[in-house]
Formats: sequence, C-alpha cells, structure tokens
Amino acid sequence: MKKLRQFELNTAGRDFAVGDIHGYFTKLQAALDAIGFNPAVDRLFSVGDLVDRGPESAEVDTWLAKPWFFSVQGNHEAMVVDAHHFDPDGRASEMHIANGGAWMLGLPSLERDCYAALLADLPIAIEVVTAKGFVGVVHADCPFPVWAMLRDSLNGLMPGLLNVDAICQWSRSRITDENREGISDVRAVIVGHTPVRQPAILGNVYHIDTGAWMGGHFTLIDLGTLQCYPPVNPKLNWDWEERP
Repeated sequence: MKKLRQFELNTAGRDFAVGDIHGYFTKLQAALDAIGFNPAVDRLFSVGDLVDRGPESAEVDTWLAKPWFFSVQGNHEAMVVDAHHFDPDGRASEMHIANGGAWMLGLPSLERDCYAALLADLPIAIEVVTAKGFVGVVHADCPFPVWAMLRDSLNGLMPGLLNVDAICQWSRSRITDENREGISDVRAVIVGHTPVRQPAILGNVYHIDTGAWMGGHFTLIDLGTLQCYPPVNPKLNWDWEERP
C-alpha cells in the first residue's frame, strides 16, 4: 500500500470530496446528480468509511473501479483488514461486526479475501492539486501542525513515529476540542469520521460527514472553490455525535 497518493490539477472538470458513505451508494449517486456531476471530466474523492452499516457495502468494489472515484482508508476499512488478517483471538471481528460489519459474514472466503485486499490498498492520505493550492484528504485528522510532516511520515522519511495511521483514521480531538488552529502548508484539509449536522470548518480543516448513513445527507465540497453542497447554513450549529 502506498500511504500517500497525489493527484495533479484537473484541467477538464471539477473535483469534489464527500463525507462518509457507509454503504449508501445509491444515495450518493443522487447527491452527485443533484450537483450535475459529470463523470467524463469530474473527480470524486472520499474521506473513507465506504463500507459498514449501510445496505450496499458490497458495492464498494464497483465504485472503486470507477476511473473518477478515489478514496482514503477510513477506520472502517481498517477494521475490515484487521478482522480479516490480524485476528488471532476474534476481538477484531467482534468489533467490526458490532460496528456494521455483518455484511461480510455470509460471503465466501474468496470474496472476503478480495474485499480485504481492495480496502487494504487504499492510501491513508490524498493530495489534490487545485488552482489555488493543494488540498489534503484524510479520514479523521492530520496529527501534525504542518501537512509536510504528515507527507514525510507517510513516505517513510520520519521513522520511529507511532500511531500516525491510527490518528489519521480515528482521532476526534480536533473537533471535540474545537481546535481552530488549522494545518499549515496546505490550502485545506478535508475530513469525515465524526457526524455533524452541517459542515464544521475549524481553521482550514473541513469536517464534512453530515450523516447520510444515519438519516442525514451527503455533503459534497468543491475542492477548487471550497464551496459546500448543500451550502452551510450560518443559522445552524454543527453539533457533533461521537460514533466509531
């Protein structure tokens, strides 16, 4: 697995990021249709958590095969991999099932192998070049005050650092602390993981999991303009809810 994947400027169309999908791909397609997403020229970047909880998790392979769809690895993808490959006492499988992973239980072992391999190959972070500077995408948070430090860590240039991947996939400290300091050396960082009523913008970190999988809606953010769809309503707060 290459832990950091980089994308050049899209000179033909638009680039969007989307919050946690959790097996609601039909609902995602409706959200894309609503903004006039054009798969011939546009690209979509996911903050991860493609699977678990929703009824269409098994369609993740179809979506990852689309030439315009790209994703980082979220904590739910990590749970799939851990449960499948690193589970000597069964605890990882129990945790995965308790958090929506039962969709894999009835699959033949070969199919489970394929899903685990597919999700294990997703990067921890993505960089997307825009006309106004590059945007970073991780599932939960960047554990460093400077994006270049994360890049160096994921590229193996800062050996000895522990739990960087786990912080990128699991941390909620920025949003729970309402930390508005942001990340330097990057135009914006797009994350999901923690459900919010509407996007929470803390410094230059955009939390965009608006709970489509739990009765809310998908938020799509244009990486070129940082405009959210649907737009942020300044009259609403962004109450967050802690879930695995």
